Amino acid sequence: MIRNIITLTLNDLAVAYRNKTLYLIIFIPLFVFLSLKFVDQKDTNGRKIRIGLIQEEQYSPVIIKSIKAADNVFAISWLSHEGEGRRWLKEKRIDGLLIRSKKEPNRSELLVLAKASFQTLAIVQSFSALQIAGEGDSKNWISDIRSLQDSGVQKQTLPTWILMLILLVSFIITPAQVAEEKEKKLLLGLLLTPMREFEWLLAKLFSAMILIHLTVLFLHLLGKFGFGNSLSYVAFIAAGSFCFSSFGILLGFLCRNQASARTLGVIFYLPLLLPSALSDVSQKLNAVAPLLPSSQLYEPIKAILLEGGRISDFSLEWIYLIIIGLLTCFLSYRLMKKRWLM
Repeated sequence: MIRNIITLTLNDLAVAYRNKTLYLIIFIPLFVFLSLKFVDQKDTNGRKIRIGLIQEEQYSPVIIKSIKAADNVFAISWLSHEGEGRRWLKEKRIDGLLIRSKKEPNRSELLVLAKASFQTLAIVQSFSALQIAGEGDSKNWISDIRSLQDSGVQKQTLPTWILMLILLVSFIITPAQVAEEKEKKLLLGLLLTPMREFEWLLAKLFSAMILIHLTVLFLHLLGKFGFGNSLSYVAFIAAGSFCFSSFGILLGFLCRNQASARTLGVIFYLPLLLPSALSDVSQKLNAVAPLLPSSQLYEPIKAILLEGGRISDFSLEWIYLIIIGLLTCFLSYRLMKKRWLM
């Protein structure tokens, strides 16, 4: 009995090695480890808080004097207008933007990327300590804290879930379907009929895009989320589903069987998902993410859903996704013509 158990166990491990499953055992922990290295860590040396000040604003002199005196705590960046400050916040070049309160001229409002963050808490605590040291128990210098994305946590995470669903269908489901038809000689049999390669490719592409749109729609219906600017949102979902579905079909053609297709899909899935999804919590990943096609979908969707953006603001990203989709479609067509691994 023990010999049979050992034999079957070794056989299962051999099958896992043959169908590339063991590659995932190595790749997934390694990639997660490398991604976490890019996530902002706690600075043991006490990184300065980067505060943005607007040149045209008339701040309370005592606030400015105290901030300049605490140069070991704060690093000041003078900005020309509030719009520039908002852009610097999105790019994580500053931690907070100080704006003079219109209701109380001697106090200021703090604009941050997100209220519920340790960085915002650190800013408020630092200002409170300066205020107590400078004026004692007078009114707090910060009258209000506002965030760029004034919505609930569920809606703020919605773009990440949408990106995950699109990549899941494109890189996990679609390559396995294509590889299955190749492995079982179904595709080769279809190509012996009057059906053309281009027709099969379009059908596979449309089916993947329909699945993506249905999953996204179902998520919105379940969560009762709005669609922001509907036309712009639908246009980017269509461009993204076309781009990554075409990419997934290409990966399916590069593999001989379903197991290889799933492995290769995961190898592409994680690098495309994590840098974009974690860019909000890491300045390093925020610099790396724009190099990936997933970021060209993630950032416009986030702007449309959370900030009221429009497709006209992201026309280059939309064109980029379409070009990547057309290129991968062409490569898949060429592989079909050559009967690659069929």
